[in-house]
Amino acid sequence: MAEMLDDTRSFFTRNSLERYQRNGHELTGGGLDAFLSSKTTIISIVNQKGGVGKTTTCINLAAGLAKKNFKVLVIDLDPQSNASLGLNVNVDQYSSSIYDVMVHNMELEQCIVPTYIKNLDIAPASSLLTGAQLEIADLLGRERLLRTSVWKMLNAHVRYYDYILMDCSPSLNLLTINGLVAAQCVLIPIQAHYFSLEGMKELFSTLKVVRDRINSELEILGILPCIVDIRKKMVRQMLDQLNDYFKEKMLQSVIRMNSALAESSAHGKCIFDFNPYCNGAKDYAQLIEEVVLLTRPELSLLRRKEVVG
Repeated sequence: MAEMLDDTRSFFTRNSLERYQRNGHELTGGGLDAFLSSKTTIISIVNQKGGVGKTTTCINLAAGLAKKNFKVLVIDLDPQSNASLGLNVNVDQYSSSIYDVMVHNMELEQCIVPTYIKNLDIAPASSLLTGAQLEIADLLGRERLLRTSVWKMLNAHVRYYDYILMDCSPSLNLLTINGLVAAQCVLIPIQAHYFSLEGMKELFSTLKVVRDRINSELEILGILPCIVDIRKKMVRQMLDQLNDYFKEKMLQSVIRMNSALAESSAHGKCIFDFNPYCNGAKDYAQLIEEVVLLTRPELSLLRRKEVVG
């Protein structure tokens, strides 16, 4: 494991000041560069291994940001539609989904629907996404389809969002590549388990290719340990190893194992509405504060001034 981690140890440098500078300009009509320098923060939540808390993180991070009065859009890129279902969106009642954006060149805003949470919208997925990567495989610019759709919506001022979160499918397929190309940064949920770490080398390799060839702006927002049972000595040791190797890439937040998180998704609610006092809610509340600090440090500076004043 040490050798595998050494291969990825120096990959990307997170720089909050640079991100702040890029996000600190108004959106203009200057094309993709203007899109990347807009105030909209676009985050892909990705890990090709399933069951690591990726969709749960997307749902609750989006909900928590929305409850802080940020305008948030979730783009569900998983054919299983778990992010859509977890936000109580019945994908069968809508005639269009993100599939139509990817395959039929539909405008992104035409498939966006509101969720039950104020300030939170979603571009839902459907089972049709399963075959989408085959249908777009021969298209010119197939890796940039989602990036172009998001840019067109933002640049035309059709809709505005402070955050766009993309829940990628648990595989490194063409849909996930589209999510990475469209993003400014990636959030990587992992379990503190050896087998969860085995796939990290492949993931980092994919991220490097995307950054080198297509999206030079791509950064790692952070690595987030999820489903952590801190009672187990082996898990605590694994967390220590992760922090030693990944250092500043590791987020301070840790999502503890909590049955309420699974129950909340089954009820189509975020954890803050299902059980706001459980450990899961406390952990995701800390994550939200950390994400805001990393992506919008100017807000934390304002808060400090208010406290001092």
